[in-house]
Amino acid sequence: MSRESNVTSVFGHILIIILAGELIFALPFHLARFFRPTFLQAFELTNTQLGDIFAAYGVVAMLSYFPGGLIADRYAPNRLMSCSLLATAAGGGYLLSGPSHFGLTLLFGYWGATTVLVFWAAMIKATRLSAAPSRQGFAFGLLDGGRGLAASLFASVGILLLSQGAFNPQGDFNNSHDAFKAMSSLIIYYTCLTVVAAVLTWLFVSAERPEIDDSHNQASQIASHQSVWNTLRITLVNPMVWLQGGVVVCAYCGYKALDNYSLFVVQAFNWSQVEGAQFITFASYTRPVAALAAGILADRLRTSRMTYILFAFLGVVFVSIAWLTRSNSAVTVMLAMLLFTFIAVFALRGIYFALVDESQIRMGATGTAVGIISVLGFTPDIFFASVSGRMLDAGQHGFGYYFLFVAAIMFIGCLCALLLANKVNKLVSVSETQLKIER
Repeated sequence: MSRESNVTSVFGHILIIILAGELIFALPFHLARFFRPTFLQAFELTNTQLGDIFAAYGVVAMLSYFPGGLIADRYAPNRLMSCSLLATAAGGGYLLSGPSHFGLTLLFGYWGATTVLVFWAAMIKATRLSAAPSRQGFAFGLLDGGRGLAASLFASVGILLLSQGAFNPQGDFNNSHDAFKAMSSLIIYYTCLTVVAAVLTWLFVSAERPEIDDSHNQASQIASHQSVWNTLRITLVNPMVWLQGGVVVCAYCGYKALDNYSLFVVQAFNWSQVEGAQFITFASYTRPVAALAAGILADRLRTSRMTYILFAFLGVVFVSIAWLTRSNSAVTVMLAMLLFTFIAVFALRGIYFALVDESQIRMGATGTAVGIISVLGFTPDIFFASVSGRMLDAGQHGFGYYFLFVAAIMFIGCLCALLLANKVNKLVSVSETQLKIER
């Protein structure tokens, strides 16, 4: 697709990518994010155990991002993405068997490969190709905002399925058997959706292959290998790639922080498990608006500038929430603060990969750059759940320490974004000077 495509064609191309990009993570993440108390009860897990299970996912995912980037620069995105979706859906069948803690660890490690290795970088590259440089914020905002809307809609149906379970008068499940029965309907539901997404991706996402030399003579093969290693070398020494990795790792920690909100409102406000799931689902509806609005603003103000503003805002708000957990503040105030963090985190997610184009990384190195950025950027899949799980299991003030921990990460992200913005400004200044000389 031409990078000068209009807004309508960008929307049409990304629509299926949106469905695929959200459903690839439905089984590994939606179940534990929207329905965390039920998930813990169904599989008889503590927060610490679930955190360690997610760490297994994170280790495998981290090892998959880099080779996945190289693969994305060589093969058609629809084939890569469709195969990943089918492999992920297969894991849903095993989850229905009610695996042990060890079995869940193996499953999430498997999902770490199926959701990343031949999917993630292919999706990012397909999105970048779908829009002109001046519409990168819009394209990535549309992608993440659309994914958020899809997640909320699917979770809303999931809540209806969950509400059919056998609850006690307090609105909770009587035992782990009843919780697992309700969870099974959700597993089947998300597995079927993932299979449907695989079919749609195969049929409608672009099958265009990257431009590579397919001749079989030895000289062309040597040239191809030299090109791959040259791209890798140049990308590895680009400081802006590593700063983008810092931005993504901090923003992703903010996103992972949202996973514990349903547990927080259940414990802090004595809400039922269904009410906790309803709050998270309601808040998730801010994602499409926040991501798309941030994308449009980023195209006008510059993505790097928007990024450090959002990080600074989040740092202040998380510090405020940590303080509120130690006082008997009104529930309404606390909920408003939590909603603010949803909006800002979703805005960050909507624009941070638009930094790839703003940094003027060449198109042929997109997959490689995304692979490197993601290796660093998504390491929270390894450590965040384990660290936060231990904080939350520590006692009365666990959530206070948890929110301070997240606030510190947000301020680090602000620093990375400021440094990146400074380098982008210098890059733009050099480009403008060269244009003036050429004229």
